[in-house]
Amino acid sequence: MKTNIKFILMERTPMRLLALTLSLGLSLLGCSGGEKDDSGLADGADGSDGSDGSDGSDGGDGGDGASGDRYDFVGAASGQDSVSYGGQVFRQLLIDDMKGHLGGLTARLDGGSFYPEAGDVTAELEFYFEFDSAAYGALEHGVSVNGTPLQTTYDAVSADKGLVGKLAGNDAVGQHKDWSTDFVGWEAEGVSSPESLLRHWFARIDAQAVAWSLGDLPLDPSGQPVPAVYVTAQGVDLQQLTEKFLRAAVAFSQGTDDYLDDDIDGSGLLADHSAVVEGKPYTALEHAWDEGFGYFGAARDYADWSDADIADLANRDVDGDGFVDLTREVNWGHSTNAAKRDLGSNVATDYTAEAWAGFHGGRKLLAETAGRPLTADELNQLRGHRDRAVLAWEACIAATVVHYINDTLQDMGAIDTDAYSFGDHAKHWSELKGFALALQFNPRSPLSDGDFATLHALIGQAPVLEDAGPAALQAYADDLREARALVGDAYSFAADNLGDDNGENGW
Repeated sequence: MKTNIKFILMERTPMRLLALTLSLGLSLLGCSGGEKDDSGLADGADGSDGSDGSDGSDGGDGGDGASGDRYDFVGAASGQDSVSYGGQVFRQLLIDDMKGHLGGLTARLDGGSFYPEAGDVTAELEFYFEFDSAAYGALEHGVSVNGTPLQTTYDAVSADKGLVGKLAGNDAVGQHKDWSTDFVGWEAEGVSSPESLLRHWFARIDAQAVAWSLGDLPLDPSGQPVPAVYVTAQGVDLQQLTEKFLRAAVAFSQGTDDYLDDDIDGSGLLADHSAVVEGKPYTALEHAWDEGFGYFGAARDYADWSDADIADLANRDVDGDGFVDLTREVNWGHSTNAAKRDLGSNVATDYTAEAWAGFHGGRKLLAETAGRPLTADELNQLRGHRDRAVLAWEACIAATVVHYINDTLQDMGAIDTDAYSFGDHAKHWSELKGFALALQFNPRSPLSDGDFATLHALIGQAPVLEDAGPAALQAYADDLREARALVGDAYSFAADNLGDDNGENGW
């Protein structure tokens, strides 16, 4: 029968994740804590971020050169802090929690505590995807920090927020494409939009979990069981794909094609700035800008963090009150990824500083002009700040595509050696694909629609594995190098950051 999800909060200790049970006695274990990768707060390490090809420099501080600059602004009319983006942090948290939940699924199955029927795992993922604040807002979230979180429950961060309604194509007002017809990058029966793709992946994980619980484990090309229930025999890591695509189709899409866009009167950069929103300390335009910043994911004092700390620490108790404020003192998602790419560059990049300068500079302009409409010149200045922030945001995503092309090339080069890891190969390829899918959501992307389609034709929908034979492996390696060159040209990346034929000596 179909499981009717009802979660019961279990005891948990600091620095560990949410433990939940189903009403039928099934255990749901979230695993957001752990090794860091390019996802945000924490997760599985790829063994190379922050050190690959680094010249030893951290790329500079995350800010625009003015030490002490913070994303803190007082409302001209209210005299109160006018910055608000709790809903964006809430969605970053939900994405982390969903990924952590997937990370604990294999152990539950292997431990004999979970024997799912068809639909059970999908229902568990939908807990995060279709989050019901009224029913579950009082539950503790599963994000661990370097200390004690100030907000321990979902409702303490924000309320009445979810993921599915903010996916590209679902929150469609003003979006530059119809994502039910123009979505590109994954071909499968029934997949025509970002939501249908995620539900397609949920169904694949669900089916594999049921089979796994019955002892039917997928085998890699060497005949060994795959390392986790979310990894397919074809080398696709569905945990990585799900998380990276949510960062793309929610955070990057909403940030660039909604809150920071300027194509509809009354919304985005054309929102009202002449008076504060009733009952709030901010104007509609200030709030729209803040929501874009919230989806980038930077802490309020991002400028004062070194790239190494953003990449490796991700959060800290800045004000010394004994707690880590999830809305102020955490670097989420793409903001941490920017630091990783700066650290890994041979020819120095400073995506953290560029993004910060754009976001902070634009918000400073809005604070100085709150209470009156922007002049034409001021609106153009604001657009310039937006373009600076968004270009840096997208460039670090594109640089990460290069990074994982290089990792995948190195994995392929290690096939038939003791250094080869099927799990790493699946993870790296899936991170490559997940990040690459993001590049269609920015209406001002440097990558043309035609080049985007070509890029995904070259990447494909699964890695080429050892059982394909030497000729197919060589052909796919050539395709990845072509994809890397295409991205490098579109974003004007320095040749020394792209890497060599073996995927070494680059990002």
